[in-house]
Amino acid sequence: MKDHISDILMRGRWFSELPENLRTYLINQGVMKHLQPGQRLFSRGDAPDGMYASISGTIQVAGSGRVGQEDKQTILTLIDPPDWFGEICLFDGQPRTHDATADTPATVLHVRQASFDLLLAERPQHWKDFGLLLTQKIRLMFGAMEDIALLPTPTRLVRRLLQMAEGYGIRTKGTGMLGVRTLNVSQEKLSAILAISRQTTNQILKQLEGEGLIQLHRGTIEILDFHGLRNKADQVPQQQV
Repeated sequence: MKDHISDILMRGRWFSELPENLRTYLINQGVMKHLQPGQRLFSRGDAPDGMYASISGTIQVAGSGRVGQEDKQTILTLIDPPDWFGEICLFDGQPRTHDATADTPATVLHVRQASFDLLLAERPQHWKDFGLLLTQKIRLMFGAMEDIALLPTPTRLVRRLLQMAEGYGIRTKGTGMLGVRTLNVSQEKLSAILAISRQTTNQILKQLEGEGLIQLHRGTIEILDFHGLRNKADQVPQQQV
């Protein structure tokens, strides 16, 4: 079982580049949690309880708040294997910043806060390893902010599809799909992640489907032509930037 978990996690660039003793420690200290769709893993405001690694299925990370008389929610990202998450609280000891909920049947590896406290007290040099995970996320966040500011909506959507298919560039070489790839994301969730209307999302996806680049299914998007989609991502009409 541990070998199977290790095989999955080694597909992630961050985990694969950790010292072997740290990889072994995280797997040995981890406890498997199985979630049903819609089941909450943690909520905004919860006390820190360690970090998680996605082993199977998809975890939705969302923000929520009250605007006037309405409760609003925004989807920030969808987390798939072999990504780790929950590291922010490891550094500042503050409550959880967002909600994490199973989007599909999902399994995560949970390493408890006490395990990190013990590890980092004995081996403080590992703070840098966890800092590298945090900086990975910050780079992705800055890239997304730049895309919002500079790119037209169709280009942003195409780039996001590619990023999702290629693991946001944080997978090890050889794990990115170069052919057909099915993304487990509905049009509704994709529009929420990109902060654009459902109608606009559908129009752009239908155009991409008409060009033979993708195929739409219920709750999923299948990429048919990676090369064509990449070319489209690089074509930014100057007047729309």
